[in-house]
Amino acid sequence: MKLKLYIKSIISLFMVALLIACDNSPQTITLAGKTMGTTYHVKYLDNGKQTKEQVHQALEQLLKDVNAKMSTYIPNSELSLFNKNPNTEAPIAISTDLATVIAEAIRLNQITDGALDVTVGPIVNLWGFGPEKRVEKKPTAAQIAERKAWVGIEKLALTQQDQQYFLQKAVPQLYVDLSSIAKGFGVDKLANYLGEIGVTDYLVEIGGEIRAKGKNAEGKYWQIAIEKPTLDGSRSVSQIIGLKDFAMATSGDYRNYFEENGQRFSHEIDPQTGAPIQHNLASITVLAEQSMTADGLSTGLYVLGAEKALALAEQYNLPVYLIVKTAQGFEHKMSSAFEKLLNTK
Repeated sequence: MKLKLYIKSIISLFMVALLIACDNSPQTITLAGKTMGTTYHVKYLDNGKQTKEQVHQALEQLLKDVNAKMSTYIPNSELSLFNKNPNTEAPIAISTDLATVIAEAIRLNQITDGALDVTVGPIVNLWGFGPEKRVEKKPTAAQIAERKAWVGIEKLALTQQDQQYFLQKAVPQLYVDLSSIAKGFGVDKLANYLGEIGVTDYLVEIGGEIRAKGKNAEGKYWQIAIEKPTLDGSRSVSQIIGLKDFAMATSGDYRNYFEENGQRFSHEIDPQTGAPIQHNLASITVLAEQSMTADGLSTGLYVLGAEKALALAEQYNLPVYLIVKTAQGFEHKMSSAFEKLLNTK
């Protein structure tokens, strides 16, 4: 009898220990909200250092700060004030965050042969894809020519003196639109904060721009689906990839456009022509260490089209995944760097 009681006691202690171990396993915390005209989602494995509410409040404040600096929809944002200032004689002091994003945009402009140009805003607005009202018909050649004279990354000068950054425009009408890169920067801000509080496993997403680190609760790399474009608005998956400490961004023309006389006009504007792109690249997905970089590259490479984008991806060893429209439907292509990551277990 004593032996049975002893065995029962051992089993009970084992079960208690097992329950405690289960209780101590990391829990997945999920947070969500609205920002930058879209939504954000954050998942991370709880390390017990901050409450869910504390983390959520901190993330909200970070996003509010990014918007206050880079939004073109907020009239008194730091970027809006620069855009409205016609002064070309003296540089204007700007924040480190704004300088960081503009510096990366200038760098990516060079990599994409000018296809990513954050000064293209006046033309984007003219076509109805910015803060100005939506249009139902395409602009005239004269309207496009007028605004092209305001556009060009060479008309924007970023300088630094000691710890202060300055921005200067060469023409009064210069207008900077960071919508092609600011969401990615927001993702990086949230991801960096999670890292600062000791979170080692997380997934951050804003409007489709993503950055992941570590693994999910199942011990797997965060599984991300690349959407397959469809003409009827339905959603399907083209490829699933486990993000291994990478950021990911996708650009395409199958969600944001308007039609006139049966012709579709994409929201992606070619800075060289001043018109929406016209090629058979439906979407491009880019992986990079920072979401800001992936965000900007996906826009610039998408503007270039499939052939040029793939050539630059090979030149710079960029992991990219392309979906191309053909007469038979859609087909995918990928750079050697993307294929290597896809085959890495």
